[in-house]
Amino acid sequence: MLRKYEVLLLLSPELASDSRKELVEGLIAIIDREGGKMDEIDDWGSRQLAYPVQNQTRGYYVRLIFDAPGPLVAELERNIRITDGIFKFVTVKLDETAKAEEA
Repeated sequence: MLRKYEVLLLLSPELASDSRKELVEGLIAIIDREGGKMDEIDDWGSRQLAYPVQNQTRGYYVRLIFDAPGPLVAELERNIRITDGIFKFVTVKLDETAKAEEA
């Protein structure tokens, strides 16, 4: 059963544009390979951080929304943890009943 998830990534501001794009495309490839389906890629850009993270005061935010089975999320998070250039991330399972009520 596929569920809807959201991953918010905080990337290093020192990564070049091509490196950021390649990193995100690699994560999307994992989602596709493991049986997930991308819904939305939201590029928030570079922003000032509320507090320093790994001695950085700025970060580059990217949000991914996708449908996936549970084991895919574990594999995606494993890959995020071992990827250089990602400071922090958070994965959230989105509530599908709220969207049904809005519609």
